Amino acid sequence: MIIIILLVQIIFFIPIIFTKQFYIAKHIDSTLNQNEIIMNPQYDYNQYKTIKLLHSKTGEIEEINLDEYVCNVVSAEMPVDFQMEALKAQAVVARTYTIYKLVTNNQKHPGADICDSASCCQAWISKEDRLARWDENLRESNWKKIQECVFETSGKIVTYEGRPINAFFHSNSGGKTEIPINVWGGSEYPYLQSVETSGEEEYSQYYSEVTLSKEEIINKIKEKHPELEVDFSKEDCISIKEYTESGRVKTLKIGNLELAGVEIRTLLNLRSTSFTFEINENNVIFRVTGYGHGVGMSQTGADSLAKQGKNFEEIIKHFYTGVEIENM
Repeated sequence: MIIIILLVQIIFFIPIIFTKQFYIAKHIDSTLNQNEIIMNPQYDYNQYKTIKLLHSKTGEIEEINLDEYVCNVVSAEMPVDFQMEALKAQAVVARTYTIYKLVTNNQKHPGADICDSASCCQAWISKEDRLARWDENLRESNWKKIQECVFETSGKIVTYEGRPINAFFHSNSGGKTEIPINVWGGSEYPYLQSVETSGEEEYSQYYSEVTLSKEEIINKIKEKHPELEVDFSKEDCISIKEYTESGRVKTLKIGNLELAGVEIRTLLNLRSTSFTFEINENNVIFRVTGYGHGVGMSQTGADSLAKQGKNFEEIIKHFYTGVEIENM
C-alpha cells in the first residue's frame, strides 16, 4: 500500500512540477523579450530631441532640434493656407516618418539621420528661405501658424502595434490612395490600405495634361529600353493591360514592351500613374489625375477632411488603418 501511494504521488506531482517550471521559464523568457524591446535604445525616444540632418546640396550635416526640423518640413511640404487640422496632421506624420527612419537604424546617409531632399526622404526648407518666398506682410503670421501646428502636436507620433509607422504621404490621391506593393513591390504594410477621400477633385492644380510627340515618347523610353519597337500606325500601339485596385495604371503595353505604370510615370515625367491617354496624328496626350505615388496620407485629402470638420487625429486614422497616435 505504501509503495502504491508513493507511485500515485509521483505520477500526480511530477507533471505539476514540470508544468510550473515550464511556465516560469516561458514567463521569464517573455519578460526578458519585453524588457529588451522597452530598453532597446532604438525605442528610447529621449535621444531623439535632436536629429542630424544632411543638406544634400552642400553635404553638410547639421544637428537640429526635432520640432524645429518638423516646422521646416511642414512649411516645405504643405501649403500654409491649408486648414490648421491638416497642417497638424502633416506635422505628426512628418515627425513619425522621421522617427521611423531613426528607430529602424536607417544607414542611407552615413553620419546623418535623414536628408533634406523630397525625392529621397522628405522636403525641408530653412526658415529664412521660407519667409523670403512669402509676401512680407504674411511672413510672421504664416510662420506662427506653422509653429502652432507643430508645437500643439509636439511629441505625438503614429504607431501600429506600439511601433512608429513608415508614414508615407503625397500631394493628391485623385480620390483614392494606393497600396505600397503596387508602387515599390515587396511586402505590404498592414496600415497602408487603399482608402477613398471625397473633395480632392476641387484641387484642380493637381490635375494635369501632358502632350508628348511620338518621337519624344520613343526617345524617352529607349533611354532605358533600347529594344523598344512601336508602330504608331497600329490601333493598339499603346494600351493599358491592367489597373491596380485603386484605378491606377499597373501595366501598360507600348509596341513590343509591357512596362509597369510606375516606370512609365518616371520615364515620361507624369505626376501619377492615374492617367488616360489619347493618340492623335503627331502626339500622345496624357490626362493625369492626382500628384505623387498615392501611398499613405494625401495632403489635399487631409485639407478636404479638415474642411469637413475632421481633426488631425481623425484625418490620420482615415489614411492609416488600425493605427494609434501616441506621445513619444
